[in-house]
Amino acid sequence: MCGPAGPHLERVAPPGGLKEESTPVPKNKTHSGAKKRFRITGSGKVMREQAGARHLFEHKSSRRTRRLASDQVVSAADTPKIKKLLGK
Repeated sequence: MCGPAGPHLERVAPPGGLKEESTPVPKNKTHSGAKKRFRITGSGKVMREQAGARHLFEHKSSRRTRRLASDQVVSAADTPKIKKLLGK
């Protein structure tokens, strides 16, 4: 026996699609402390500033202060965690 729609017709979803009630996924927030301390280069490396270059320069040599002024690459072991904190 055939139904009222005919023998070979299938049920099709309405034009707007099937609507399901769903809650939106919450957004991840960037770690405020990490974004102040690290930056990511164009090639994906994580850079940090060196410690000890903020004050008390009177007793530090010029050579030492110039060395402390340059940014350093974060170690490979710490990179994944820092990238996660930055949302990358």
